[in-house]
Amino acid sequence: MLREPSRYPHVPYPSRPRLVWPNGARIAVWVVPNIEFYELDPPTGPVRPAWLRPTPDVLGYSLRDYGNRAGIWRIFEALDRHGIRASVSLNAAVCEHLPEIVQACLDRDWELFAHGIYNTRWIYGMSPNQVREVIKDSVETIRAFSGKPVRGWLSPAVSSTEDFFDLLPEFGIDYTIDMVHDDQPTPICVKSGRLISIPYSSETNDIRVMGMRGYSPADWAKMLKAAFDRLHEEGEESGTVFCIPLHPYIVGQPHRIAALEDVLGHIKSRDGVWFATGSEIADCYYETFYAAAMSTAGSVRS
Repeated sequence: MLREPSRYPHVPYPSRPRLVWPNGARIAVWVVPNIEFYELDPPTGPVRPAWLRPTPDVLGYSLRDYGNRAGIWRIFEALDRHGIRASVSLNAAVCEHLPEIVQACLDRDWELFAHGIYNTRWIYGMSPNQVREVIKDSVETIRAFSGKPVRGWLSPAVSSTEDFFDLLPEFGIDYTIDMVHDDQPTPICVKSGRLISIPYSSETNDIRVMGMRGYSPADWAKMLKAAFDRLHEEGEESGTVFCIPLHPYIVGQPHRIAALEDVLGHIKSRDGVWFATGSEIADCYYETFYAAAMSTAGSVRS
């Protein structure tokens, strides 16, 4: 299913049912902090080592630890200031190792969804049963801590196996953000149950833009505002989704956090914006558009 592009049909914008968000909003905006736990000396993965530098990669590890010690608290302050709830892509190990961070998310009524157990353990090369154990552990650990359902999934390092999408609905997962193929939610083909993809972003992801490609915070903010403005404009015809992916060790740095404040202020100044969590977007889509989308997909060539 992954070796051929058959997880979702090709349905161009003009062929889709019109998507309308609550209260006639043009665009659904969701903020996704990736709160992660990295091991200093993780098991060697089947594709490549989790750390690019030789182990122990003290520099790589401590940089990521900075995000949990300092960066995430700046993100809390920024989102609090703008009255925005987030949807957290959470490594389950954070619940055990850094419970005060998870509790701070719950105190703000943020959504928690699963991002595997450790960010240094990927699912490449795992058998279906091994993947099931990772999903089960992730979901049950987060649910036990929060007391709330865990409905979303992002694989650690966006790692994949041939059939892991088919396994997600077995554990109550009904949306994934592992794919970045669209600006609207789309149904994903699975063997049983149902699953949708909610738009995420690799193009405006802070880790790729600033951490890997070296763009300045001002450049990153400019990209985000340009993307939002275009999707807001297009949303007049059919509702769009704008995601702001964040990594505390990147955007939470003191020289970058003001760029996030700039972006949030820009978005808050516009009308027709629905600030939502992943589950709220999924609920609206399932209740109002999923059946029509599936019907349209069935009539369009894959």
